[in-house]
Amino acid sequence: ANNLASVLQSQGKYDESEAMNRRVLEGREKILGPDHPDTLISVINFASVLQSQGKYEESETMNRRALVGCKMILGPDHPITKLSANNLDAVLQLQGMCKNS
Repeated sequence: ANNLASVLQSQGKYDESEAMNRRVLEGREKILGPDHPDTLISVINFASVLQSQGKYEESETMNRRALVGCKMILGPDHPITKLSANNLDAVLQLQGMCKNS
């Protein structure tokens, strides 16, 4: 389901991708818990499709959640944590809120 959501997003089918990503995230939260690495990847994926739709505030919220979880579970130097930080920076730049822009 996660791969299907990514394919839908790459095809520009954002509403379908958002719905699929939401289902995957909810399932992983229920089965694996909110801080499991696979759940955090689902949070990152969900934030990405929200960003693609211009839902920047929602994307920011999800990216912040992912970054906090990744730092806590994976550590600050893990590649997924760094990806999460970059994703948050990108959505902040899109909102004109990034200190570096």
